[in-house]
Amino acid sequence: MSVLYIVATPIGNLDDISHRAINVLKSVDYIACEDTRTSSKLFNAYQINKLTFSFHQHNEHKKIDHVMNILNANQNIALVSDAGMPGISDPGFLAIRAAHKEGHEVVVIPGPDAATTALVASGLPCDRYMYEGFLPHKKGRQKRLKELADQERTIIFYESPHRVVKILTELCEHFEEERMAAVARELTKKYEEVVRGSLIELKTEFENRDSIKGEIVVVVSGKGYSE
Repeated sequence: MSVLYIVATPIGNLDDISHRAINVLKSVDYIACEDTRTSSKLFNAYQINKLTFSFHQHNEHKKIDHVMNILNANQNIALVSDAGMPGISDPGFLAIRAAHKEGHEVVVIPGPDAATTALVASGLPCDRYMYEGFLPHKKGRQKRLKELADQERTIIFYESPHRVVKILTELCEHFEEERMAAVARELTKKYEEVVRGSLIELKTEFENRDSIKGEIVVVVSGKGYSE
């Protein structure tokens, strides 16, 4: 049967791609990209010239048949997201599930991801943690935060730069204000930054900034952790 490769790509610094990932991307028949324009920067840097097609959250359901048709024709596909590991807050799950059901092989090519990079950089406990990803924007958001308030494991959130103050404010409301946390921004890039402190300190820090840019990861210590 054919192979669906799930390929992790750099979250910022293009040098972070592995030799294995490059070799796989050069060997497959097609590459499914979250955004072909974004992926083209990586492909151009490493002379990867393959047929590509878009596969993102708005067309994922419609493109499953296309993916299966390619695999059923004994051709291999690599699936990449804009950055990091496909399927982790990015498209990928539906294609992986469908490939398994059709009896195709699924091979994951590991690599960079923002969640564990921020977790390790935070200086907070890494032995037990949970990945929460993006919180709902409206419905269920406050309920979920209340549920997480008593969690004893380190928690990892993703957030957009224009909403980081909002999530820090909400965390101060639902968690203890003095709970240790870290905000990681622009990971692996030129202006990488990891700001560490209590939730209230981080809220104050980012409230006072004129602008906040880059992808954001918020890491919060579990209940009961102290330094």
